[in-house]
Amino acid sequence: MSLAADYFRRLHEQIEILQSRSLESIQQAAQMCAQSLSSGGAIHIYDTGHLVSRELVNRAGGLAAYQSLTFDLTVNNPNAYRDRKGMQPKDDEDTIADLVKVVLDRSRVRQGDVLIIGTVSGKTAIAVELAIQAIERKVQVIGLTAVDYSSKLKSDHHSGLRLFEVADLVIDNAAPYGDGMMSLEGIDAPFCPASGLGAAAALWAMTAELIEIMTREAKPPTVFHSINRPDGKELYEKSIERFAELGY
Repeated sequence: MSLAADYFRRLHEQIEILQSRSLESIQQAAQMCAQSLSSGGAIHIYDTGHLVSRELVNRAGGLAAYQSLTFDLTVNNPNAYRDRKGMQPKDDEDTIADLVKVVLDRSRVRQGDVLIIGTVSGKTAIAVELAIQAIERKVQVIGLTAVDYSSKLKSDHHSGLRLFEVADLVIDNAAPYGDGMMSLEGIDAPFCPASGLGAAAALWAMTAELIEIMTREAKPPTVFHSINRPDGKELYEKSIERFAELGY
């Protein structure tokens, strides 16, 4: 069997594992999102840069209600002498907590909203702190992470906690330790990561359930048409207007 064919075999296995582990959580997440949108809440998506927010936001067939939460703080202040002396920029728990507080203060995230946080390792200090502070503000946090993988890693957060230990609801993307699904003699690292496709599949399954729930409640959410259709631009503008009016 060629590796390409074996990849598809492994991918099918991975999706089956994802379904068996996470279907109940996916359904609960859909219900959580539906309740929030129906009550005037919003859905925000933050991820550490792989796939999740790019996959879901502003996408044909996706929901207008999905909004990305992104932020960055870049300070350019080089000093070769201090670098040589090992005097590194401050990056302690207070700095991270202050940064996250500013992010949430300046964002449109509000009580009753849903915040989806995606990180494969679940150990990054920013992601964990974001979850903690969001929950303190009565925002419902869905953690999308690889639980088996994350459980073997040490958290970068001062509390020692990982995302799956702080989120209100956890969707396990079922990625294996190290993320790669494939191996080959002569290659010293597993390759073809499982987490991105697992995360996308989990959240599109959640989307399908969310659409079903809200449509059943006579509040069908706004779904984007493809902008590449001849009437795509007009349909897109109508979708944006509908979402701006209804909030879902």
